[in-house]
Amino acid sequence: MKKILVQKLALIFLTIIVPGNIFMSDYEPQPVLQRETVESDYFKRYTGSPMVLFSSILEEIYLSPELFEDNHIVAYYGHPNSKLMGILGRHTKDELAALVKKTASAYAAANGEKGVIPAFYIIYGTCQPAGEINRINRRLIESYIEFAMVNKMLIYLDHQIGKYSPQEAINELLPFLRYPNVHLALDPEWRTTRPMKVIGSISGREINTVQRIMQDYLIANNIPGKRQLVFHQFHAKMIREREQVRSDFEQIIPVHATSGWGRPEAKTGTHNRNAAAANIPYKGFKLWYFYSTQQGVHYDRPLMTPEEVLALNPEPGLIIYQ
Repeated sequence: MKKILVQKLALIFLTIIVPGNIFMSDYEPQPVLQRETVESDYFKRYTGSPMVLFSSILEEIYLSPELFEDNHIVAYYGHPNSKLMGILGRHTKDELAALVKKTASAYAAANGEKGVIPAFYIIYGTCQPAGEINRINRRLIESYIEFAMVNKMLIYLDHQIGKYSPQEAINELLPFLRYPNVHLALDPEWRTTRPMKVIGSISGREINTVQRIMQDYLIANNIPGKRQLVFHQFHAKMIREREQVRSDFEQIIPVHATSGWGRPEAKTGTHNRNAAAANIPYKGFKLWYFYSTQQGVHYDRPLMTPEEVLALNPEPGLIIYQ
């Protein structure tokens, strides 16, 4: 009873005090901007005692060592300013929270004793021609992170890399790890200077380097808890030297996520091929909602049910809906 009371008080505290919370926020969706520093005044103000206090109060919600063992994560994917890039851009934050929690409840009904945690999966950097990157507006990201924090949700920030190195891409996202509910992702498909024409790739050694960078940042800034690093794969070339990927960093969980759209048997076949990478035991699985028949907008035919997704071997811990 005392534990529940502490959690409720923590959420009330965050709702009232955190700048940009859902009651005080003046944030509005803004155009995607070009490169902008992430090490902002916000982080300079809130990297001391307030963030330590948030982490301490919310440790049992976001920083439990068993968080990803005891729960499935159900995430809604996309860009807040694009309806075509995923469900996240088709609804307000309040609508999304209600929808993803409804989807999460369907998994809770099918996954036995495990819990389910809802999440927003946000495209931070979008690959453009010649591999340039359009970066989402920082204040817009913060509004989603803070909304998710007070609603007991996780956030995934995904960088499409483009012409940059994985190290450069992840360095842009590191300051967001100061929020206890934020996890990071890189999308190898878009590590290219010819998006939509050439499928990009990342190597196992590069993934290990990124994991090391993340862990060093957490240690240097006394940030507790484990964080996930997600990377997608639907084609063999996307992750080179896959057998080199390490899963033994103390604070980092690499998540090998099956991507690709289409019929269930094709998606299951991709997942089975990814399962061969037993050195990366934590798996993810991506599904695509129908939105439009417009050229370039993909969807699953038909959409797999929660029971079908949980029957995959290995069972995915992170389930993403685009």
